[in-house]
Amino acid sequence: MGTVRAIAATAWGGVDVIEVVEVASRPPGRGEAVVAVHATAISPFDLKRAAGMMGRDEDMLPLRLGNEVAGIVTAVGADAIGFDGAPLAAGDEVLGHWLPGAQADEITVPADTLLRKPSALGFAEAAGLLGSGTTAVHTLDAARVHDGDVVLVHGVSGAVGGMVAQLANLRGARVIGTASPGRHQRLRAMGVQPVAYGDGLGERVRALAPGGVSAAVDTVGTDEAITVSLELVADPARVVTIANYQAALAAGAQALGPGPETERVRTAARLDLVRLAAAGRLAVTVAGEFPLEQARAAYTVLAGGHSGGKLVLRPTPSPASRSSRSV
Repeated sequence: MGTVRAIAATAWGGVDVIEVVEVASRPPGRGEAVVAVHATAISPFDLKRAAGMMGRDEDMLPLRLGNEVAGIVTAVGADAIGFDGAPLAAGDEVLGHWLPGAQADEITVPADTLLRKPSALGFAEAAGLLGSGTTAVHTLDAARVHDGDVVLVHGVSGAVGGMVAQLANLRGARVIGTASPGRHQRLRAMGVQPVAYGDGLGERVRALAPGGVSAAVDTVGTDEAITVSLELVADPARVVTIANYQAALAAGAQALGPGPETERVRTAARLDLVRLAAAGRLAVTVAGEFPLEQARAAYTVLAGGHSGGKLVLRPTPSPASRSSRSV
């Protein structure tokens, strides 16, 4: 049995514990497919796992990272049926989400977790679509955003925030979004009314929306985001966060985290997101691409908090000799 490279946390900590390791490749079993990874996205969730925030059992180490992937099927087991209900075959271009250990040269996964990649979508964009896109759909559903609403999006230039803005616009809502001034021009081109965060944010938003703000989505987790949102939105249940749970729940707002409802809503959103991206109605902003072996550098950028979109690792053919740590 051969080996492939993968990204893992080899201890509990920050970006310094993230390494390239070697793991055994695995042939597909019944209902499974092997995917040669062409792109795999990284996310703040990976950093939380590496820090031990989801558990610190030493038996979990080395902890493989990643869950978003795009690539090409190289082998299938019997009854390898894709997410759309049709059989998969070697050569199919696919993407998937919630695939543990996705940051690798190759992964073997249940076939029904894989969707067909539209030809109009590059591998890097495809790898970054579902994680942010399904989260964005969940926030908008929870905030009951619909045609005619005015939505305040905190962190609108980020990977999730950008998806929230695009999908809100597709629902007929008007979007006001917080971002650093250097990103305002790009946001206007996306149909967002940008506003700088910081002191006086509430007044700046009121000036843009004298008729009021219907709902707010916080993707950054600052106290300012929750406080200002609650000042501007009449119904606190239409304020939603994915990052500042305690403050939101204490104020009667919504905090979206793991659970059966999260899984249901986000799974149900996958096909529509792929169709929108295929039709050119939904764009994935890729802020940076890194070779797999530079994963630590990519995570360093992510930890800085201002990447401005998805960060993607691009596996390349493994050299005959490499110095990565074996596990």
